Amino acid sequence: MTYKVEFKEVSTVGLEISPVAVALAVLRANEARYYWNKYKHEFVTVPASDDPKTLAWVERILAEREMKFPYKPLEVSSFEVDGIKMA
Repeated sequence: MTYKVEFKEVSTVGLEISPVAVALAVLRANEARYYWNKYKHEFVTVPASDDPKTLAWVERILAEREMKFPYKPLEVSSFEVDGIKMA
């Protein structure tokens, strides 16, 4: 299920299982605001389990930098704007 992130009205949709869902929702809304203001791009997320390709790409980048987090990924987002691929 895709979720278009609203930055004017923060929601914990998709983050409910996290003990810090509200803080994550605020960070996600801030990202949505950034991408809207800079690129006029609507920020959309999907559950991490629904997009294993993006999750693997992010995990590969983190592994290259020897970064490992003990947390379960909840959501991912992948898009290209102005010729730049972002996740």
